[in-house]
Amino acid sequence: MPRPDPFLPGFDLHDIAAGPVRIRAATGGRGPAVLLLHGHPQTHSTWRAVAPRLAEQFSVVAMDLRGYGDSDKPEGGERHVNYSKRAMAADAVAVMRSLGHETFAVVGHDRGGRVAHRLALDHPQAVTRVAVFDIAPTATMYARTDKDFATRYFWWFFLIQPAPLPERLIAADPEFFLRTHVDGQSKTLGSPSADLFAEYLRVYRDPATRHAICEDYRAAATIDLEHDAADADKRIDVPLLALWGAKGTVGRTYDVLETWRDKARDIGGRALDCGHTLQEERPEEVTSELLTFLR
Repeated sequence: MPRPDPFLPGFDLHDIAAGPVRIRAATGGRGPAVLLLHGHPQTHSTWRAVAPRLAEQFSVVAMDLRGYGDSDKPEGGERHVNYSKRAMAADAVAVMRSLGHETFAVVGHDRGGRVAHRLALDHPQAVTRVAVFDIAPTATMYARTDKDFATRYFWWFFLIQPAPLPERLIAADPEFFLRTHVDGQSKTLGSPSADLFAEYLRVYRDPATRHAICEDYRAAATIDLEHDAADADKRIDVPLLALWGAKGTVGRTYDVLETWRDKARDIGGRALDCGHTLQEERPEEVTSELLTFLR
């Protein structure tokens, strides 16, 4: 049965069957549907300061990606296929249809933004608008990798190493790894809040979560790139909003809008004065941008 979400006021938690996996999702509000997708190492709780405001005008669904939070954590499968962004996008469509939403806007931060990109390509009939936070396209970032990027985003290359190397190394001190990762990406004092960090650490202590996260990154470096190459000529036809942190690696490394120009036809966006996790560091600005874009 649905139960109140402790992090998202006015939202109810559900466990929803999405094909072979069970997905944890929070729902609230009424109106046109909006799906919120988190990144690594967050859960759907990252939207705590944004989702309730959006729910004043929209039916909002915030879900834990497979492998993250309290969603199922299947084995990676051959060539990490079960953590491909295609599989995660299919989860999202199944969740939204289960809740009665045949069409919806999708907002994704970090890994969730990569799922949103794939979702718009694989299920164009379902997606009305797309917003991506602090990412350039995956294939672009790998193609342009240099020493500076590899140093700043070392986990892109650490987490993809064959199992169980990264899993066992992180297991030695999950809290230290998580704290180092989060503090390195956030450029706003006090972000994330202590209770949010504790929530992320709760699930990060689970070995199945840590393995799933590695599988997510392994998929991004293998099968996702193959899917991207096969769809290199495809474009997102609906409006796309890109927001990024001016103090983060993506904002300092790329002309973000330029990286999306050959991926989407209708693009807008800007930098915010923060680091990587916009929805936690600048929630009021993010909410304002989304309300304007989604209207």
